[in-house]
Amino acid sequence: MIKPETIDKIFDSARIEEVVGDFVTLKRRGVNMLGLCPFHNEKTPSFTVSPAKGIFKCFGCGKGGNSVNFIMEHEHFTYPEALKYLANKYSIEIEEEEPTPEQKEAMDEKESLFNLTAFAQKHFEETMHNTEEGKAVGLSYFKERDFTTETIKKFGLGYSLNSWDDFTSKALENAYSKELLEKSSLVRTKDQKTYDTFRGRVTFPIHNLSGRVLGFGARILTQDKTKPKYINTAESEIYHKGKVLYGLYFAKSAIVKEDNCYLTEGYTDVISLHQAGIENVIASSGTSLTIDQIKLIRRYTENITLLFDGDPAGIKAAFRGIDMILEEGMNVKIVLFPEGEDPDSYARNYRPIEVKEFIEGNARDFLTFKTSLLLDETQNDPIKKAALIKEIALSISRIPEPIARALYVQKSSDLLQIDENLLMAEVNKQRRNRSRELTPDPSATQQQEWVTPESIPFEQTPAKGSSPVNYQEKEIIRSLLLYPSKEISFAVLDENNQEVSQEILVADYLINDIVNDDIIFENNLYQKIFNEIKDARDKDMMLDEQYFFSHQDPEISKIAIDMLTSPYLLSNQWEDKHKIYVKKEEDDVKKNVVEILYAFKLRKLEKIIFENKEMLKLELSEDEMLMKIEKVRNLENIKSLLGRELSRIIIQ
Repeated sequence: MIKPETIDKIFDSARIEEVVGDFVTLKRRGVNMLGLCPFHNEKTPSFTVSPAKGIFKCFGCGKGGNSVNFIMEHEHFTYPEALKYLANKYSIEIEEEEPTPEQKEAMDEKESLFNLTAFAQKHFEETMHNTEEGKAVGLSYFKERDFTTETIKKFGLGYSLNSWDDFTSKALENAYSKELLEKSSLVRTKDQKTYDTFRGRVTFPIHNLSGRVLGFGARILTQDKTKPKYINTAESEIYHKGKVLYGLYFAKSAIVKEDNCYLTEGYTDVISLHQAGIENVIASSGTSLTIDQIKLIRRYTENITLLFDGDPAGIKAAFRGIDMILEEGMNVKIVLFPEGEDPDSYARNYRPIEVKEFIEGNARDFLTFKTSLLLDETQNDPIKKAALIKEIALSISRIPEPIARALYVQKSSDLLQIDENLLMAEVNKQRRNRSRELTPDPSATQQQEWVTPESIPFEQTPAKGSSPVNYQEKEIIRSLLLYPSKEISFAVLDENNQEVSQEILVADYLINDIVNDDIIFENNLYQKIFNEIKDARDKDMMLDEQYFFSHQDPEISKIAIDMLTSPYLLSNQWEDKHKIYVKKEEDDVKKNVVEILYAFKLRKLEKIIFENKEMLKLELSEDEMLMKIEKVRNLENIKSLLGRELSRIIIQ
C-alpha cells in the first residue's frame, strides 16, 4: 500500500503536459495545449490539456481527468499501477514488499502477464550475458551486426538457451503458473510435453508506449529451413500485434522533434538506424500495416517516410497500407535503398552522416513514386495504362484534403500524360463509391430535437437520468467549485441601523442559504459534492477544484472536470487589437452567484407547486383541499417575489 504522503508527492510532481506529452503530440493554444485524442479516432484535435489546472479533457469523446486518470485510461492500469508509473517517471521512491507466491497467484491476469514478460526479458538478457552458450551464440550474433553493448542494453536484447525447458523451469521456480506461461505463449505444450517457445533464438522485446514489455520477436540462428526465421509472441490480453509498433517507445520523442517518422520492416533495421543517430524510426515487425498502427503514428506526426529495400514485390505489397495512410490525412514519402541493401545493412556499411544524407536526398512523395514505378510496367499498353490510371485515382481519392488532392491530380496527370479533368473525374467517382460504402442507411438515422434546460416544463417527463432542476443544481455546484474563496459583499444594517458592507465567501453564502432552506439536491453526485464542501467549511477548511479533480471517486472527478473545462477560449485580440473589452464571468461573480441561487430556488419552488397541484386532483376532504389551495397560493406568492427579484438581478 502506498502512503498518503507519497501519493501527495506524486500528484504534486506530475505535470499533466509532460505525462500526456509522452503519448500525444501537444501544441500550445493560448493557456492550454491541444492534440489528437488517444481514446477515439479524430482528425480535428479536440483533446485539451490544461497545465494550470493539471487536467485533460476531450470534447469529442468526453474523457477527462488528471495525470493518474490519464495513465489509468491509456495504459489500462489500476490506480496503484498508475501511481507507480508516475513515481518512476519522476524518480519518487515507493517502498514496497516483494509479493509472495500467493499474492502473485491472486493478481489479475493482465498484470500477471506484464510481470511475466518483464521476468522473461530479464531472464533472456541475463542468459545471453552470463552463460557460455548465450555469449557464444546470442551475444556474438549481435556483435557481428556491429551492435554496441550500449545498444544491446538499451533495447533489452537477449537469448533463449537451446534447451527444452530452461525458461519454463525458471518461471515455475518463481511462482508463475503453467497456465499463465501458456497464455503468454512463452511456453507451449505438445503431446503433453511443455517446451520453451523461443529456445535457441535471440529475443527482441516489444514495448508498449510506457516501456512495459508486451511480448517478443525471436530470430533463429541456424540454417534450418523447416523452421521460420522469425516468430512472435501470440495474441494475448496484453499483446495485440496490429496495435503495436516496434521501437515506438524509444522513438516517440525523436518523431515529435523531427516531425517525421521512418517506418521500416524489421527489428534490426530499427536498431541499426538508432545506433547511427537516426532515432525517429520504428518497424511494423513484418506484418501488414493496420489502421490502428497508422493512428498510433499520427499521434506524434503527420509525416511518414517508408524505408524499403530494392524488392519491387515487397513495395507493391505495401501499396494497400500506404493508401490507408493517405486516408488518415498523412503525408507519405518513400526511400528506396540500392539493390542488395536494406536500412540495417546501409546503416552498418556507411557513416551516420552518409546514412542521413541518403535518406533525406532520396525521399520521394508516394504518389509520384508509385506512378513512376507502375508506368514503367505498362510498356505503352493502353489496357494496362487504363488500369494504372484507375489505381492512381484510387490512391488520390483517399486523400481527405481537397487542395492536396487537386495538386496530386495535376502532378499525376503530367506523369501519366492524361487530361487533368479526366483524372479528376475518376478521382471523384472513386470518392463517391467510397462514400456510398461508408454511409449508413439513411432510414436508420433519427432526427434529434434539442431543448435547453430552462425550456422543460415540470409537467413534462424529463429525459432518463435528468431532472428539470438539473441545470440549476449543476450551476450551484460549478460556482462552489470555481469561486469558493471569492469574497462578495452585501449591504446590511448594523446595530445602529446604519447600512454597512459585509463580506462573505461564495462557498459560505451558497451553503448557508441552501442549508437554511432545507434544500436537497436531486442529483445524488451533486449532493455528495455539496456535502463534502459543507463538511470542510464546518472545519474551517476550503476544498478547491484540484481536490475534486483528483477525487478518488471517478464519477465526482469527471463531473468536476466536465464543469470546469470548455472547448472555447476567449481571444485577447479584441481587447489588444480592436480595444473592445468582452465582459467575463469572473468580472461579476456576485451577480452570477445570486442569480443562479434565485433561479435554483425558483425551480425547486415550481416543482413543489406542481406536486401540490397534482395532489389537488386526488380525493381529499374539504379541510385538506382548502389547506392545499392555501399552500399553493402562498407558494405562488413566494414564486412571484422570487421571479421579480430574479428579473431585477438579470436586468441590472
